Amino acid sequence: MKQVASLQYGVIFKKAFGQVDIFKAFVKDIIGIDLEIDKVETEKTFTQKIGNVKVEFDCYAEDKKNRVIVEIQHNNDPDHYDRFLHYHCVALLEQAENYKNYRPNLTVYTIVVLTSGDKHKTDIATIDFDPRDKYGKKLNEIHHKVIYLAAKYVDKNTPELYQEWLRVINESLTETIDESQYYRPEIQKTISSIEKNLITPEERYFMIEEYKLKERIAQGQLNTKKEIAKNLLAMELSLEAIEKATGLTPIEIENLNNEDFEND
Repeated sequence: MKQVASLQYGVIFKKAFGQVDIFKAFVKDIIGIDLEIDKVETEKTFTQKIGNVKVEFDCYAEDKKNRVIVEIQHNNDPDHYDRFLHYHCVALLEQAENYKNYRPNLTVYTIVVLTSGDKHKTDIATIDFDPRDKYGKKLNEIHHKVIYLAAKYVDKNTPELYQEWLRVINESLTETIDESQYYRPEIQKTISSIEKNLITPEERYFMIEEYKLKERIAQGQLNTKKEIAKNLLAMELSLEAIEKATGLTPIEIENLNNEDFEND
């Protein structure tokens, strides 16, 4: 058993997957392409701003044919599907040279790794941009893809090449990994690179800051849900309807009145 830092933290995920051999092996297993690269960029941004939101990619690499983005996401935000579609489109639109040619030189693949739960509870979801005819047949014109992976939901039906990656990511959340259960050399290297005794003081600092930020975000989201629930209670909606609208548990909803009483 090895004590490790959790891969939910961006700094740790980039420490592991920012290594060329690990990045290439992961991409090969997930999207089936052999990248010809000698570096992986972390915290990648484009010089020319596209749209109104600054985009920064966790892990980014490209060769002569492909532009690949790998993102880690732990918070179960309602907009994470849209957000990473936006990231993907930025990496696509950045290639447009002029109005005479809209075909990008590089195929863009975005892989999003979700470490928390997800309301859909599915291990793999894909946005495939290739148009299809009325019979569902692909036209083989557009190859760009966004792939969402939820490590928590890996099971025996998950494609074999995905399983070991998703299992080690999910197991890292407990901060202990049984390395004897993993056989791929790239997986073993991933485990070794995130061992706790190899985490630098700087990396530990960023882990703590990221944890604090996530706590503030989570608390803010909870407060918003509670305010919505209070308004719905005032409208005399049923407990079941409020639970469905806010995601709060029945106990949390019932405790709202107690919180108001204590605040008074």
